[in-house]
This record gives sequence, structure tokens and C-alpha cells, in this order.
Amino acid sequence: MKKIIIIDGGPRRSMNTAKLLQRFAEGAQSVGGDIEVKTIRLYDLDYKGCMSCMACKLKGKAMNICRFKDALAPVLEEIAIADGLVLGSPIYFGDVTGQMRAFLERLSFPWLSYNDYSLTAPKRMPVLLIETMNGTPERNNSNHFGTMEWCISTALCEPERIVAYNTTQVLKYDNYELGSFSEEAKHAWRDAHWEEDLQKSYEAGKRMAEQ
Repeated sequence: MKKIIIIDGGPRRSMNTAKLLQRFAEGAQSVGGDIEVKTIRLYDLDYKGCMSCMACKLKGKAMNICRFKDALAPVLEEIAIADGLVLGSPIYFGDVTGQMRAFLERLSFPWLSYNDYSLTAPKRMPVLLIETMNGTPERNNSNHFGTMEWCISTALCEPERIVAYNTTQVLKYDNYELGSFSEEAKHAWRDAHWEEDLQKSYEAGKRMAEQ
């Protein structure tokens, strides 16, 4: 059986990032066949970023899977033998969430060899990055996965990317101190773009499953 792992790096179970990842899963499952799609929510797990234990670099025992034992360990082992990987995160302060960053440290540091600075994952596979943010395309077109995207590109594959811009943070803006945002403008953008963003995720799921 082929397996696609979806990593949800967002804190909210039913908002923008979660909905896009769900649509990806629906697209992948629509293909049928012998494919399992599994979603893992990082905010449900108790773990930390790289502990600098250097166990993955022990001479004669080096591994390209993190050896630190906590709630993230079985997730990293599943990813090592998966056939596709999806990473989804809202963008906070111009970066992925802290949980996603910590996950990416644990995922990619064992790939790095300090003998020749090569990056080798246990298995190459297709990757999709999904980002959701408040900003507009004109002001937020940078690489929010940062150096970690270079690690992914080198060790796994050149990732596909879906970005949902100018997303609505809350359902009712009057209930919050969010005076710099226009609820009317936010909902107008959503009406114009959100279904297209969802469809992009669905089609990406189909493509990865077909690969």
C-alpha cells in the first residue's frame, strides 16, 4: 500500500490550513486504488525541536532519522518510508508556526552529513507545501519555509506550493481588536479566491496520488 503523510502545522482544527489539507486528502482519495492518506496534527503532539543530542551523527551508527524518543519519533519513522509528504502551516510573523519549525528541525537535521555537507533522506518522494496567510500576494511572496525548503528540495524533491492569501482569521471581526482589517474586504477576497484555493489543493492531491 502506498502512503501519503499530511503534516498539519496549524493550531486550529477547522480553519484555513486544516480545510486546505482536508481538500488535498479528498483529492488523493478520489483516485482510488491502494493509497492510504494519513493526517497528523502537530499541535496534538508533545515534542520539541532538535535537542542537539547528536545521536544521529554517532560514528559507525549514524542515521538519517531522528533518534530522540518522544511523541514525534513514530511520525518521523512513518515519513521515512512514505510515498508522499504534505506540509501545511499558517504564516505567523512571516514564518511557519513554531510547531512546524520544530518538526522540520527534527526531520531534516539527521539528513545532513557533517563529513561532506550532503543531505540524504531515507527515501525521495513528492512534497507539497501549503501556506495560509493574512497578507496579499503583492506584499508576501517570500519563501516562508526558509532554509528548511532548501533541505526538502535537496533531499526529497523540488516541492510544489499552494499559497492561500488574505485569508479570514475569524468569522466575526467585530468581536476582536482587528481594526486594521475590513471584514467586508476580507469576505470579498474570500468569495473571489477561496474556492479556487480549495480546488488547487484537491487537484494537488490527485496529482500526488497518481504519481
